[in-house]
Amino acid sequence: MRTFDLAPLYRGSVGFDQIADMMDRVLSTDTGGQTYPPYNIEKTAEDGWRISIAAAGFSDEDLSVEVRENALLVTGRKSEEAGERKYLHRGIATRAFERRFTLADHVRVLGASHVDGMLHIDLKREVPEALKPRRIAITKSGSETETEVVDSTPVN
Repeated sequence: MRTFDLAPLYRGSVGFDQIADMMDRVLSTDTGGQTYPPYNIEKTAEDGWRISIAAAGFSDEDLSVEVRENALLVTGRKSEEAGERKYLHRGIATRAFERRFTLADHVRVLGASHVDGMLHIDLKREVPEALKPRRIAITKSGSETETEVVDSTPVN
């Protein structure tokens, strides 16, 4: 397995701690990570995504979707059944789970729905107006730009 030294990244940059931490987290996790429950991530629009998690056997009350500090946390805890059931074969896994997805800046959760054993979570990137690119008008050289003076009272 390859190892990467991220020390130069920490030495030569400021404000990229989140990216370096994410790379550390990705590189440190082994390939035999958590596989339950299975999920899909699909792109639904230019700035839209949908996470679909197979949550067979879970009711709406058993599932929880939370957003904490740029992370989407999905948990499933099966409530105890009133009567003890005797299974001849148990192939539907209803064990507790916790899935964590790291969200990029300005990505927010639009909503979640639980239909036919699938939990769907819709996401959208909403960039604030202040961060969107804007075009600056270029004036012809030599033309005077008029400046408007507002209440020019002396300070002293």
